[in-house]
Amino acid sequence: MEDKNRMLRALPSVDQVLRNDCITHLEREYGHGIILDAIREELQSIRKRVLDGCADEVDFSDGKIIEAVRSRLDAMNAANLREVINGTGVVIHTNLGRAPLAGHISESALGLSARYINLEYDLGNGMRGSRHDIVRNLLCRVTGAEDGIVVNNNAAAVLLVLTSLAEGRDVIISRGQLVEIGGSFRVPEVMEQGGARLVEVGTTNKTYIRDYEKAIGEGTALLLKVHTSNYRIFGFTRDVTLEELVELGKKHGLPVVEDLGSGVLIDLSKYGLCYEPTVQQSVEAGADVVTFSGDKLLGGPQAGIIVGKREYIRKIAKHPLARAVRIDKLTLAALEGTLREYLDPDRAVQRIPVLRMLTADIGELERKADTLRQMLSGLQDYSSISVEKDYSQVGGGSLPLEEIETRVVSILPYHISVNKMEQNLRSGETPVVGRISRDRFIIDVRTVFDDQIHTLAMAIQHALTGGADNG
Repeated sequence: MEDKNRMLRALPSVDQVLRNDCITHLEREYGHGIILDAIREELQSIRKRVLDGCADEVDFSDGKIIEAVRSRLDAMNAANLREVINGTGVVIHTNLGRAPLAGHISESALGLSARYINLEYDLGNGMRGSRHDIVRNLLCRVTGAEDGIVVNNNAAAVLLVLTSLAEGRDVIISRGQLVEIGGSFRVPEVMEQGGARLVEVGTTNKTYIRDYEKAIGEGTALLLKVHTSNYRIFGFTRDVTLEELVELGKKHGLPVVEDLGSGVLIDLSKYGLCYEPTVQQSVEAGADVVTFSGDKLLGGPQAGIIVGKREYIRKIAKHPLARAVRIDKLTLAALEGTLREYLDPDRAVQRIPVLRMLTADIGELERKADTLRQMLSGLQDYSSISVEKDYSQVGGGSLPLEEIETRVVSILPYHISVNKMEQNLRSGETPVVGRISRDRFIIDVRTVFDDQIHTLAMAIQHALTGGADNG
């Protein structure tokens, strides 16, 4: 105990540390308040280690304490959101931010956010405007709809539609479409929150139009179709088409709402991918309201987009809940930029990262993978590195059965385990997330940006060698 007391007495006070010249210099960089917190936390940490008997001797020299305080300051000042190199091959990776924005779009959005903008100001008449007007014309032009509004995500879009059009009334939906849309949020629960009464028809694998018609009653508000974008049922199945549902809706004077989920605006089957119904096709088929995401196959920011017939969109936009789930100025700017790319679909495929990755030529991927392999050629004493054929995934609950041929760089480390290599890469200055397969670390170059290749090569070298210079 005497040794502990001796060490505690030797511990400098907060004021002593604050008077150190090095700390005075740091104050100009970090500010007095955060420095004071860092010093207190470090001294408290030392006291705890002493009292817990975890330190026979503690170095109380100015240099050691200042170094420890500086490390704490760096950690406190570091941003929690960081750039990550996605080597998983999952293009729309929910855990890694889903759709990356095009560089020119994100730069424009950030630039606008640093200034006053006409978010809700009509420059034409000098009066208050609506933020929905920013993208309304673009949405109508791209989708063919009469009107459209945007909220903060697609779950909110569905919630707003059901609340404004069906609160306290019945919504008819096929049992096979009662999906979980991610994060344990389920369509029945969203409907319940919207105040609608769920009326299930048909069975999990088979639903007929007569099932819907039989369920229609005085309390029916609308017919709902949910596109099962995150799973498929095969075999003995029957589903009601949107066209059939629209015809039934017209017969009984009921609106038809379709939740497309991913919301693709370009027929990706032209590029060798699975067919996915486009928003334009749903609008053309006569759906009164269509909802979809902005940050999945559309390739834009997180948003819930609602398009359809003007009479319903205006009613939805006037509901009080619309304000609670409204879109912010940064997202609006990014969405506007993304939608403008769709005015020329061929250009959109080249300029929107998600679309460019999904449609990348296998020869291009081969060249990118070989470039990375060559940059790592000096690591032959530390690992075996090869380019191999593999398969990418779309991700984000989109095109669940799609496996896209790709090229990966496969690394077998010699001196550390593959799990240790994965940890080293994940903990690096620029974190790298890949996957482990057959005791090898796999980097799928489909989801690696061209300007990240050099950084990725340096990260792999450091992970394998501990930072040693290998030429």
